Amino acid sequence: MTRPLIGVLALQGDVREHLAALDESGADAVGIRRPEELDKVDGIVIPGGESTTMSRLLQVFELLEPLRDRLRGGLPAYGSCAGMILLASEVLDTRPDAEHLGAIDMTVRRNAFGRQVDSFESDLEFEGIIGGPIRAVFIRAPWVERVGPGVEVLAQVPAAAGEAAGRIVAVRQGSVIATSFHPEVTGDRRVHEMFVDLVRG
Repeated sequence: MTRPLIGVLALQGDVREHLAALDESGADAVGIRRPEELDKVDGIVIPGGESTTMSRLLQVFELLEPLRDRLRGGLPAYGSCAGMILLASEVLDTRPDAEHLGAIDMTVRRNAFGRQVDSFESDLEFEGIIGGPIRAVFIRAPWVERVGPGVEVLAQVPAAAGEAAGRIVAVRQGSVIATSFHPEVTGDRRVHEMFVDLVRG
């Protein structure tokens, strides 16, 4: 599988940036809006956006159960920001009717770092990625408050970051990765390359 076919959930959010990042990382990338499109992909990216809106649109476009089924069947997935929230097994500070996918055994808090005005950047050491720290952009980002025994912590906020220090912001469980930050906006393709390699594997 030289260039795997990776879908980007194209209901809302920063779809275009993920499509470009995947293309530059060695994958063929396509937007996904229908269940039959989901059937054809080797992996999927769930982008940043507004998690409760995306949850509702998954139901409107009849993608919620097909996506859950494919994730249960081992489809590799990567979620950034709102994508991390949707991949979680438990979400705090969300609407009672919000659905999530339960692909990673973790508890995530929505908007944990604050509102849009509290957005910030930080350099993170990222497990499994070489070449120095990753510049992480946090925009109304969640963080992870609990991980299950099968979940690997890939990155935490560094000690210099004040009250957010030590918070978990990147995880992996099996073939599913999630980050609370947006690597698609920085030009650093290492997280996407990691995911493309995972899909190839």
